[in-house]
Amino acid sequence: MRRFGRTGRAGGFTLIELIVAIAILALFATLALPLQELTVKRSQEAELRAALRQIRAGLDAYKQAVDDGRVVVAVGASGYPKNLMLLVTDVRDAKSPTGLPIHFLRRIPRDPFADPALTPEETWGLRSYASAWNDPRPGEDVFDVNSKDDGVGINGVPYKEW
Repeated sequence: MRRFGRTGRAGGFTLIELIVAIAILALFATLALPLQELTVKRSQEAELRAALRQIRAGLDAYKQAVDDGRVVVAVGASGYPKNLMLLVTDVRDAKSPTGLPIHFLRRIPRDPFADPALTPEETWGLRSYASAWNDPRPGEDVFDVNSKDDGVGINGVPYKEW
């Protein structure tokens, strides 16, 4: 019995069709890789911005508490904390009759570009109140923080200057 409509050729793809399909997939993967790297860098930069905002808000809240007389500091001190850990540890409220603690941050956020082996407080570059704006240096207090990473952001500004 004869069947019509059959060519006698086995179904499937030829070698050339497979090579072309793999080449097209490789091209798409090559185009997608830089976009994925850019997406990762953007998310790290957003995390860095949020961490800097949190720490700076905590530093400002500590300074405001000193100015309001809720935190007692030595005479002549700048009013900023001596280290970042004071933002998360118990600081006694001098105006509270029961001496309730004040917490400025729940935890110290870490720099997303820093070595994961470091503790969160070690990931930040510190600037004291006495240091110049263009030459941040650590000192007796913590006036500001910056990233220690030497990289440059998508916006062209080095992370150390954020």
